[in-house]
Amino acid sequence: CNLQPKDAAKMPESAWKLLFYTLSWSYGIYLLFFTDYPFFHDPPSVFYDWKKGMDVPTDIAIAYLLQCSFYGHSIYATAYMDTWRKDSVVMLLHHVVTLTLIALSYAFRRLCWGALRWVSHLSRDPHGPLTPLCSLCPGRFWFRLYWFPLKVLYATCYSSLQSVPNIPFYFFFNALLLVLTLMNIYWFLYIVLFVAKVLMGQMQEVNDVREYDVEDSKKT
Repeated sequence: CNLQPKDAAKMPESAWKLLFYTLSWSYGIYLLFFTDYPFFHDPPSVFYDWKKGMDVPTDIAIAYLLQCSFYGHSIYATAYMDTWRKDSVVMLLHHVVTLTLIALSYAFRRLCWGALRWVSHLSRDPHGPLTPLCSLCPGRFWFRLYWFPLKVLYATCYSSLQSVPNIPFYFFFNALLLVLTLMNIYWFLYIVLFVAKVLMGQMQEVNDVREYDVEDSKKT
């Protein structure tokens, strides 16, 4: 494709993420809109009839398997395979927090809640790895900064206590979800920075503002 060397080095990472996010997003849309699960349109329903040790539906189990395997791999990939960026440490923390939420939500059978969190985070990502311009797609922050608080945080912080007053690990789960929310805001600020640099003419070409300059890369 006549890519520059630095872009050619990032191509495998971007292609892999584009493939995975597209497949995951498609499966998430299937769970949301083509099954009988009401948890997207009725977030409090994630805690209806909740009980310890409840059975795991096969389609939800598949979603958890996809999530767990991907984020487990992503911890290694971010540290040793992907291009190191200014937000890579935050990305590592994001993967660890997400993997912890996935594992514990499965163990404590917060299954529909886990699927709802997964879809709200993956639904904006299929176009994310392509170019910095794709960061401007409204879906990138619509899902994480609007639907995630509206659907997931509302269900876990408020509705869970209404349905299950003594639900285990209430504060622990919600603390981790709030950490994810802060990370979403952090990445949104990168988008704001990108737009600001473009509008002020500080960028002669489209670059990812998360990446180090050549001089900084040598120091890093």
